[in-house]
Amino acid sequence: MQACLLGKQNGIPSGNWKDVIMNFELKTLDLKAAAGFNTDAVVVLLPTHFKPGRDPISQLVTKARANADLEDTVGKLLSIWHAEGVKAPRLVLVSTGEGSARSVRTATTAAIAALKSVNPKSIAVCMPDGTQQRVHAVVQAVSDASYVFTTTKPSAKASMLKRVVVGLPTLEKVKAVKSAFTTATALAQGVALAKEWGNRPANHATPTMLARAAQGLAKKSRIKCQVLGPKEVEKLGMGSFAAVAQGSSEPLRFIVLQYTGAAKTVAPTVLVGKGITFDTGGISLKPGPGMDEMKFDMCGAASVLGTFEALAALQPAINVVGLIPTCENMPSSNALKPGDVVTSMSGQTIEVLNTDAEGRLILCDALTYAKRFKPRAVIDIATLTGACVISLGHIRSGLFSPSDDLAQALMQAGEESMDLCWRLPLDEEYAEGLKSNFADVANVAGRDAGAVTAAKFLQRFAKDFPWAHLDIAGAAWKTGAAKGATGRPVGLLLHYLLRSKV
Repeated sequence: MQACLLGKQNGIPSGNWKDVIMNFELKTLDLKAAAGFNTDAVVVLLPTHFKPGRDPISQLVTKARANADLEDTVGKLLSIWHAEGVKAPRLVLVSTGEGSARSVRTATTAAIAALKSVNPKSIAVCMPDGTQQRVHAVVQAVSDASYVFTTTKPSAKASMLKRVVVGLPTLEKVKAVKSAFTTATALAQGVALAKEWGNRPANHATPTMLARAAQGLAKKSRIKCQVLGPKEVEKLGMGSFAAVAQGSSEPLRFIVLQYTGAAKTVAPTVLVGKGITFDTGGISLKPGPGMDEMKFDMCGAASVLGTFEALAALQPAINVVGLIPTCENMPSSNALKPGDVVTSMSGQTIEVLNTDAEGRLILCDALTYAKRFKPRAVIDIATLTGACVISLGHIRSGLFSPSDDLAQALMQAGEESMDLCWRLPLDEEYAEGLKSNFADVANVAGRDAGAVTAAKFLQRFAKDFPWAHLDIAGAAWKTGAAKGATGRPVGLLLHYLLRSKV
């Protein structure tokens, strides 16, 4: 008997883009069966305490360890071509040390990297000692390491991995991890969708296109979508959001997603995602080198879309609202200028000292809009400040919240999902630099503690509900040879939401 779950990996089609499908399966597959399994490659995760049997793979492990060909260090591996007694042409033995979820993820990532040169279409990952956390880690690692962006690079489809079997030695162990596997595959779908939209160049991810992606999600069970345009935003009094968008020929969109899995009387969690589909800095123009990466400035919005994709797959008994203010930040004769004063939806006036601090200007109106849902909590997600990258690098997202309970819950969700964050301060003294002689507040303070002062700005618009801010500027994408969106923090958000089930 086998448990089998299949998952589409790349979300909602838009324009000429088509789904790229990866199938994940969970099934009973011990090492004896794995030796005869019909697949392109078999990966075996080997903890320190692995006890070999009499099957061909176990015998290879025994010999490799005895001859020091396979070190007992996390991520160390031995790749064997046409191993004796093994049907698959490739066998990868990889050490997981003591077998923590983090070690399993590291080892699985290394194994997938070792197989990339042969472009397998199907693999089996065998876990002699599987637990919920380890199975979750394997699915995450395989999905991340084998992700391929094909929307504007169709030639990459040739290297896609299509089928992944996660094998455990007994039916009892399969049953014990089935729930975790279901969550992990749903998360993989959500992360892939977030990566898809994060990776798209700006001409393939305009505010209108992003809105269409959200409307595509509304075709799924329990999800509704409303899209507001410039006239509706103006009528709402979102003068801060509209001011950022006025320099672009691309019209703004305000996306409202609602997932209803519980009674309507249950207060929702509201996720607010920054959706700047391209950020030139506006009149406060950014330097040219590296500006192409400003297509990633909508990764907060992408993470909201990805979270809703995962919710649609899992159908948990919770209510969630997603708010995405989305526009471009461009320099033109109509663009917002340094020194301009705009009026936010809250009625507070804002002196715009730097047009490159635009994310907070669109988020503040969305935070005010969130109040109408009487939320249990509001979490905004934004690639907000380079200062956060200086503080935390690319490992942890910055977390800000005046609520200890909310901050602790998000930190715990980050640890569980291995999508880490770190809490930074919100002392009131940090708001001193935001004072203005010409408006209620300035949109920037000095260079010092830039991530904190940005959070302090947002806090002014989030006083009517429990609120947290995730600055994902360092976590949302990678540069260099590995350039691309990471899909973070979909994992953190999903784990937090699932813990809030009624």
